[in-house]
Amino acid sequence: MLENNYGKTTSDYCMFIKRFLDSNFIILLLYVDDIPIVGHNTKRIQSLKRELNKSFAMKNLGLEKQILGMNITRERKNGKLWLS
Repeated sequence: MLENNYGKTTSDYCMFIKRFLDSNFIILLLYVDDIPIVGHNTKRIQSLKRELNKSFAMKNLGLEKQILGMNITRERKNGKLWLS
């Protein structure tokens, strides 16, 4: 991730973030074999996935429904996300 200009956060060494000049960002969490990625620009996320796929085999399992024992619920219409 560091080679792709992502910074490691000090609060969680498994979290990487890259900020772009247009105020967009991508956040990537790396927990064992799970890699949830969030960001506003889907083209940039797809580009990151292609780069990562060059280094190791990956599967796209779609939208994350659970991570670290927490269920994820989305309400896209209102821009809300819940973890429980």
